[in-house]
Amino acid sequence: MSEKSQPSIAPATRVLRQFRIVFNAVKTHFRQVEKEAGIAGAQLWALSVIQAEPGIGISGLARALDVHQSTASNLVKMLLGQELVLASKDGADRRAVALRLSETGTDVLSKAPMPFAGVLPDALAGLDGEMLLRLEQDLAVLIAALDQVQIEPGSARKLLSEL
Repeated sequence: MSEKSQPSIAPATRVLRQFRIVFNAVKTHFRQVEKEAGIAGAQLWALSVIQAEPGIGISGLARALDVHQSTASNLVKMLLGQELVLASKDGADRRAVALRLSETGTDVLSKAPMPFAGVLPDALAGLDGEMLLRLEQDLAVLIAALDQVQIEPGSARKLLSEL
């Protein structure tokens, strides 16, 4: 018997359980990534973007990950420290950094579990436009109902692994 057909379970409880399933799936994937790849999920996602766009800068990486530029910069510092990426100043603007995967970064990425962006972004990307619009509208109502909670500025562009 499905939970929907159990009238004794309140709709709010059923939806809460669905949120738990989503959060647990995200958390489980992050753990699997760290176990198999040896790096955090956000770092893996950044590596995959850099592989797909060799020479990308920090601003471009921030846009691709939909995070604040300082978050992307911190990710790049970690990746540089682990020697997973290489940074060079190739263009006319000597301040701009061009990122490329190192051999080690390529090796880490080749052993890492998919999806590189994470299970939630991947699942959302697979939904049709109408469903995404409904979900966006419904979640906006839910977020508005959280009005008693001080929502951290910029939290919409935080990596899930930082929550």
